[in-house]
This record gives sequence, C-alpha cells and structure tokens, in this order.
Amino acid sequence: MGMCRDVKTEPKQPPRLGGNRAALFAYAIAGIDVMAFFATGVSLVTYFYGFMNFSITESATAVTNFMGTAFLLSLFGAFLSDTYLSRFKTCVLFGCIEVVGYALLAVQAHFRQLRPFPCKDVPLSQMNQCESANKGQLAILYAGLYLVAIGTSGVKAAAPPLGADQYDEKDPKQAAKLSSYFNWLMFFLTTGALFGVTFVVWISENQGWDWSFAVCSIVVGFSILFLTLGKSLYRNNVTKGSPLTRIMQVFVVALRNRNLRLPENEHELHEIQDKEARYDTEILRKTEQFKFLDRAAINRTDQEASTSNAHGPWKLCTVTQVEETKIVVRMLPIILSTVFMNTCLAQLQTFTIQQSTTMDRKIHKFEVPGASIPAIPLLFMIILIPIYERVFIPIARKFTGIPTGIRQLQRIGVGLVLSSLSMAVAAIVEKHRKSIAIKHNMVESAAPLPMSVFWLGYQYAIFGLADMFTLVGLLDFFYSESSSSMKALSTAISWSSLAIGYYTSSIVVSVVNKVSGGWLANNNLNKDKLDYFYWLLAGLSVLNFGFYLLCASWYKYKKVDVNPEDNVPSNKVKEGKGKIEMSIV
Repeated sequence: MGMCRDVKTEPKQPPRLGGNRAALFAYAIAGIDVMAFFATGVSLVTYFYGFMNFSITESATAVTNFMGTAFLLSLFGAFLSDTYLSRFKTCVLFGCIEVVGYALLAVQAHFRQLRPFPCKDVPLSQMNQCESANKGQLAILYAGLYLVAIGTSGVKAAAPPLGADQYDEKDPKQAAKLSSYFNWLMFFLTTGALFGVTFVVWISENQGWDWSFAVCSIVVGFSILFLTLGKSLYRNNVTKGSPLTRIMQVFVVALRNRNLRLPENEHELHEIQDKEARYDTEILRKTEQFKFLDRAAINRTDQEASTSNAHGPWKLCTVTQVEETKIVVRMLPIILSTVFMNTCLAQLQTFTIQQSTTMDRKIHKFEVPGASIPAIPLLFMIILIPIYERVFIPIARKFTGIPTGIRQLQRIGVGLVLSSLSMAVAAIVEKHRKSIAIKHNMVESAAPLPMSVFWLGYQYAIFGLADMFTLVGLLDFFYSESSSSMKALSTAISWSSLAIGYYTSSIVVSVVNKVSGGWLANNNLNKDKLDYFYWLLAGLSVLNFGFYLLCASWYKYKKVDVNPEDNVPSNKVKEGKGKIEMSIV
C-alpha cells in the first residue's frame, strides 16, 4: 500500500511592480502629450492670425487663455486621480478626450466652409478689412481647443505622479531614484516638445493645419494604447478619499475647537498609532507653524467626547491630517512667487513667434518656420539635462551632502534668476530689431527684415535653462513634500503656476497698454514698444525673486516618522480584512 506524501510547492511570487521599466510608459505618454500640446501652443498664434483672422493682440490672448486653461484644469484631473480614479485610468480617460479635441480641430482646418477666408500675406495696412470668423466657426474652434485643454490637463496631472509612484519612497534605493526620475521626465518632455516644434510645425507649414492636427490626434491615441501595454507592471495609487475634503475637515474642526487650549504635551494630540496604520500610511511629525490648525487634533474631554460621533472626521482629525493641510498652506506662497516667471514665459512664447515672422528665417534655401524657434532652447536643454544629472548632481552632492545635489527650492531660485536675465536679453534684441526696421525704412513693410531669426535664440536659450531648473524643481518639490494621499494634486499645483502665469499675461498686456498709452496697441510690431515691455518684465522679475527668497526661507520641509515595519518590498500586496490594500490597476 503506497503512502501518499503531501508535496509542498513554493507560492508563486507576484511579478515585481514599478521601477524604471514601468516608468518608461509614463515618460512616453507625457512626452507625446507635450509634443502635441507644445506644437499646437507655439503655432496657434500663426493659425489664429493668418487663418482665423484674429488680430495680433487677440491671437496672443486666445493662446494664453487656452494654455492657461489647460494647466489650470489639471487640478480637476488631479482631484479625480486622487479621489476616484487611479493615475492610470485618469491618463486613459483624459487622453481620449484630447484625441477627440485634436480630431475636431483637424476637421475644421480641412473644410474651407468651417473657417473664414484667410487673410494671410495681406499687407499690414489692410488687415483690418479682413473677414472675421462667424459664431459657428468660433464655436467649432473653441470646442476643439478646450477639449484638447481638458484632455491634456488630466494627462499632465496624472502621468508625472504615475511614473513617480513606480519608485517606493520608503525604500532608500528607490527613493534616491525619485529625483532622477523628474530630471529624466523633463528630458522626455523636452524631447517631445522638440519633435513638436520641428516635425509637427513643419507639417502645419508645408502640408496644412488639417494634417498637423490629425497627426496630433493619432500620436496621442497611440500613446494611450502604449500606456495600456504596461498595465501589469504599474504600482498604482489606492484612492483614499478627497484630499480637498480632508483639508476642509481640518479647518472646520480647528474653527470649532478655537476656544480649546492646546495640550502642553504634543503626544496628547490625536494620531493614528503604528499598529493601526496601513503599511502605505505616512505618519507626519508635528510642526510649529500654523498652531491654530493643531486644535483640529485635540481630543475633547467634555461630555460630547463620550458619544460615538465625537470621533468622526468632522469632529476630530489626526496630527498627520493637520500636517497635510499645513503643507498645502506652506506651498501657496511658493506657487505665487513662481507665477510671474510663467507670465514672462507666456509673453515670450507669443511675442517671440510674432517677432520671428518679421525676420529672415532662411538657412541657405531652407526657411525655418517661425513656430520652430523654440527648438533652440529645447536643444540646449536636451544636452544640459544629462549633464546636470550625471555631472553636476554628483559633484554638488560631495559638497552639500544632499542626495539631489541642491535642494528643490534652491533649484527653483536659480531658474527665477535666469528668467530675469532672459527678459533683459529679449529687450536688447527687440531694440536691435526695431532699429534695423527703421534703418532700412521697413517699418510699414511686411517683408522680412535683413536680420537673422536666430537672434531670438539668445533669450529663448536662457529661458530654456530657467525652465529646466524651475519646472523640474517644482515638480520634484511638490511631489516629495506632499502626503501620499495628494500626490496628483500636488503635481497639479505646480502646473497651476503655469496656468495663473498664462492668465496673468493677458491681464498684464491689457494693463500695460492702458497705463502706457498703447505700447502694444498697434497691429505692427515695428511700431510697438515691445522692448519697453520686456524691460518692465525684467524689472518685475527681479522684485519677484526677492519675494521668492522670503517665501523659500520661511518654508519648513516636512518630517516623516519612519516605521521599520513600513519597509516592505514594493511588490508585496498586503491584505486586510477581506480587502486588498494596494490594487494592481
């Protein structure tokens, strides 16, 4: 009679999630999204002005409003990502909306009856006689534009944190890679933008705007498909409720407890104990700023405290929840102090493209499209980002002892200084351009001036460096400083700085025109005083940098209590009472 033996088999190990391989998919969709969006953004001024018959000022305002809306709506995409959807699902949903928007723009550009008769190449003195777009044509235009704005906003909110989520901050080795991730994210964004302002812009100039918008729609669609191929590799965030609700709870409870005294011993404040915390829960240490908010964590000792509803989320908050709120409050001045740089960026993107149309854009027999001028700073950035990552950071790390070489706030400050310098250089170049127009009696002429368009490369190259320092610094800063429950929201906050900057730029142009008596009121840059405007922006940028220094010196970095039990491998999936604490998708 044979004996049956139980053969013990090793449990099948789950596939390792996250890491560089998974982050590549986030790099791809972020880069392709920027390729389409940036190509559209830099060339829309030409499209509005030459094909939709907008004036120069109307074109600049329409572009900055579109760009600003796209970045501002990232807050909505971030809210959905943190509250209801995963980063992955947010990218797919909003990416599909973006595809529809570009497709609608392609349809309008293709059919002549959907847009006015173009006034391209009409003498400047007769531009006011051009036929304006009717309401139906404008409705199609703005529907397509703002579908793109909605779509790209969600991708911008979710794609960067999706990639960052692939590195476990509690694992020292992976945490060290997180800062490098944002540098390489910027590299892919820059590479995508370079393809946009060269390849896609060339298509719009030579094959037509319908082809250009159609290509954008197709490549964004393929990027969504590519993202889904990596679905099984992602470490995905678990939605933990609305971060905005958590913030509101702190303010409401703190106001309710305004008459209570804070305990002398901070350990008497309410906090989740280690044994109650999930493995992916971050416990934040109490800080001394905004002590009023600490009242939200006071354990009440009166009769109401004995009832069961006294410990609800609108009656009692944890110290960690209070600190999450403090982090957001501390971030606000940093955001405000970087807005003006993005105002300058918006002006540079719109007026520099207009300047390029008045200059000699030929290289031998090839004519450089005006909208491709931003390729100059992008090339600089593609070269300098790897140098920054591979050379500067290791050297700086030896002197500072900081894993990232310099702190994020220091990096942002360098970018603000460079943006001030860029505006001063822009003023000098514009003064020289106007002097050539006067010298050759070409103020009223639509013919290109005998001045190479590459003069504009100086201001663009310096501002490109500024963007490399500031934008990456902001993304890294807000992601690293935010709590685990609001990573997407924090990324969107950094994009909102761009949004406010673009909106402010429209206001700045209007105010300057009114106060100055019309520096930018003519429909002819050769008559405008754009150089004065650039000098004004340079001076205001210096003042803004002083404000930033005050905000940065006041900011206190967050401190996290480390629980040894939290250091679990990133591919482990912990189960609670019948519920999985981390989802695959």
